[in-house]
Amino acid sequence: MRVDVLGVAFDNVSLTQAADRAMALLEEEGPHLAVTPNPEIVQRAGRDPEFARILAGADLVIPDGIGVIYAAKILGRPLKERVPGIDFASALMERMAGAGKRLFLLGAAPGVAEQAAENLRAAHPGLVICGTHDGYFQEDGPVAQQIRAAGADVVFVCLGFPKQEKWMAANGAAAGARLYVGLGGSLDVFAGRVERAPEGFQRLGLEWLYRLVKQPSRIGRMAKLPLFLVSAVGARARGK
Repeated sequence: MRVDVLGVAFDNVSLTQAADRAMALLEEEGPHLAVTPNPEIVQRAGRDPEFARILAGADLVIPDGIGVIYAAKILGRPLKERVPGIDFASALMERMAGAGKRLFLLGAAPGVAEQAAENLRAAHPGLVICGTHDGYFQEDGPVAQQIRAAGADVVFVCLGFPKQEKWMAANGAAAGARLYVGLGGSLDVFAGRVERAPEGFQRLGLEWLYRLVKQPSRIGRMAKLPLFLVSAVGARARGK
């Protein structure tokens, strides 16, 4: 069952259920899209009809962002839990390693995907990473052809929203994989270029605060979270 949060319908799943669902999609003909909206993405979808259509048509819509969880509670239709995209990716890779599925990494600066691949192979013994490509490309066709030639089952597309979702929707069939997952800046974390918040911050849903302390320049983006929750209060008051 999906839960509408300010115009974006989320799958009401736990982390385990999300990973299980993704593995089930790999047994079906693709392409399938998995997206990980946070409050910024929900807000962008409200201004971008094409982006909103892609999110609505995705096969798996995961609540990545504590603001989405709070907004769902305010609206009176709570979600089971926050499912951070990076945790979902890790759980999926564990299952892929045991099933012999092939992963392609797309995105980030030159060299980052290669380092991420090295780290992920060490973290998930048996994981097959069949190729990588940075996010600095001008033409989609050659990248899609490379993914198809690599025989990828899953592609982690880390180009930032809404570019990554639009790329998956436009090129998924040509690239030949069964599942595409939009994961923003996750490759930088997997590569060790960006440090994730300590576990205590993660557990409390305060990763946003940790990132703000580390990167004060994010204050403009973080300031949108209260407005997102105010929007949820207004929608509740209007009975939406």
